Amino acid sequence: MEIRADDLQGEAIKALLRLHLDAMYQHSPPESVHALDVEALRHPSITFWTAWAHGDLLGCGALKRLSPDHGEIKSMRTADAHLRKGVARALLRHIESAARAEGMGRLSLETGSTAPFAAALRLYASEGFVNCGPFADYTLDPFSVFMTKLLADQGLQP
Repeated sequence: MEIRADDLQGEAIKALLRLHLDAMYQHSPPESVHALDVEALRHPSITFWTAWAHGDLLGCGALKRLSPDHGEIKSMRTADAHLRKGVARALLRHIESAARAEGMGRLSLETGSTAPFAAALRLYASEGFVNCGPFADYTLDPFSVFMTKLLADQGLQP
């Protein structure tokens, strides 16, 4: 698996992100969907990566800089044909490594609270993320789960 920065120009990634947004709207009310479209993901505060193997797009994920020491994980999605193969875990670890390299001491994320998000919640918890309150511009929402992780090598205490 190769993980590389992506400029969001390719048709494969555009299609995966359309699928991602469609699924978010299928499983959450519109006011509870916080997924970003392609244009929003091109913002300078966001670095976007894709995972590939043998020419196939496996998945994607992004790091949004909220402040110099706090990042947010965005747009984590695995292509349906590659679910349960470790793609999301590899992307998550890659994003965490990039955040550490940028000197961030905390990573946070928002994901859904309903059954279709159960696998994502298990993944994040298994990688050391814990539930927290809303951060950045988020507000309490029964369709959202907020999680965070302190990046220990930055010397922060829980």
